[in-house]
Amino acid sequence: MMWTVALEGGPQRVNHAAVAVGDKIYSFGGYCTGENYSTLRDMDVHVLETVTYRWKPLNIRQNMSYVPFQRYGHTAVAFGTKVYIWGGRNDDTACNTLYCFDTVEHLWSVPEVYGPTPEARDGHSACIINDHMYIFSGYLELMESYTQDVHALNLRTMTWSFISTAGHPPIYRDFHTATGIDGIMYVWGGREVPSGLYDSPENETYGAELYALDTATNCWNIVPCSGCIPIGRRSHSAFVYRGRIYCFGGFNSRERQHFNDLHCYDPESRQWSEVKPLGEGPCPRRRQSCCVVGSKMFLFGGTSPNENYNEAEDPTLGLGDHSDRSLKDHNDLHVLDFEASLKTLSLVRVQALKDKLDLSQLPRELQLMLEMMSKPNNITRPLNHTG
Repeated sequence: MMWTVALEGGPQRVNHAAVAVGDKIYSFGGYCTGENYSTLRDMDVHVLETVTYRWKPLNIRQNMSYVPFQRYGHTAVAFGTKVYIWGGRNDDTACNTLYCFDTVEHLWSVPEVYGPTPEARDGHSACIINDHMYIFSGYLELMESYTQDVHALNLRTMTWSFISTAGHPPIYRDFHTATGIDGIMYVWGGREVPSGLYDSPENETYGAELYALDTATNCWNIVPCSGCIPIGRRSHSAFVYRGRIYCFGGFNSRERQHFNDLHCYDPESRQWSEVKPLGEGPCPRRRQSCCVVGSKMFLFGGTSPNENYNEAEDPTLGLGDHSDRSLKDHNDLHVLDFEASLKTLSLVRVQALKDKLDLSQLPRELQLMLEMMSKPNNITRPLNHTG
C-alpha cells in the first residue's frame, strides 16, 4: 500500500460530497473560504478522470428548478449511473429535496418521491444497502436540534420510510460516517451531543465506539472492538476496500487536533489496526472526500490549520466555520494505491529522481504517465508550489 500521486490545482472545496461512477469521480458542491453562500446559485459539479488525474468542471445548462443550490453538509450516493444528492445547507437554509444527477446525460432532475420525507438537515450520513439509501442523524434545521432517526429511500420505488429501530442507537451527532457492508450500517465518529441540543463546544464529546445497525432486524448494537482503536473525531472520511472499512483524517475539537492517520476495521475479526502506507500522504485535515476506484483511493480537498493565521488581524472572526481564516482550504489530490504494481513503483521512484535522470529515451507512454503524475491541474491556482 503506497501514496503514489500528489497534485494541486483541483477544485478548492471543503465539506463537499463525492462518489465514484465507473472510472470517474463526481464531486458536488462544498464551500471555500471567502465565497458567498447566501445566494441560490447552482451547485457546481467537477469530474475527475482517474486514469489521467485530470479535473474538469461540468457546464450544466438547464432549468434552475431542477438544479440544487450550492451547499455544504449534504450527502451523495451512486446507484447505477445516477447520483442522488440529499440534505445540506447554505448560510440561510437547509434542504430536504431529493435531486438526481445523470452521469451519462449530465442532467439534473427532481424525482417524484412517496412516503414521509425526512426533515431538512446537514451533517448527516448516507449509504447504500440493498437498493436503499439510508440516512442517519445530523442537525435538523427546523427543530434546531440533533436526531437519532434513521430513514431509508427505496431507490427502486422512490419511497421514503421511517425506520423504527431497537437496541442501543448512537448518541445524537453530526459529521460522522456511515458505511454499508453485508446488510449492516456501521456508524463511527462524529461530534456527539448527548442532550441533542447544542449550546457550546464544552457540550460536545468524541466517542470511539463503533455502532452497527442490522437492516434485516433494524436493531442497533455497539460492536465490541479490539486492536488499535482510533481516537474519536468528526469530519473524517470512511471508505471500503475488500470488505474492510478504512477511516482517514478528521478533527477532535476537545484535543484541538487534526489527523492524517489511516485506520482499518475488519468486520470479521472486529479488530481495528493502524495502517501506515509507504510514501508521503496528505497533511492533517478534515472534511475531505475519499473515493475508491479499482485498487486505488482518491482523496481530495478538505481543510487544515493555516500556519500563517494571525487572529488579531482576522476580520471574519466569529462569522462561521466556512469563514474561519485560521483554516486553509485544500485543492490537492492524493492517490493511495492498495496494490501498486512494479510499473507504478518504478514510476514513483523515477518521479522522485527526475531532476537527476535523462528521461528523453523513455517510451512516450511512460513519459506521458510521468507527466500526468506530476502536472498540477488548472481548476484553481496551486497553493504550495508551482509547476
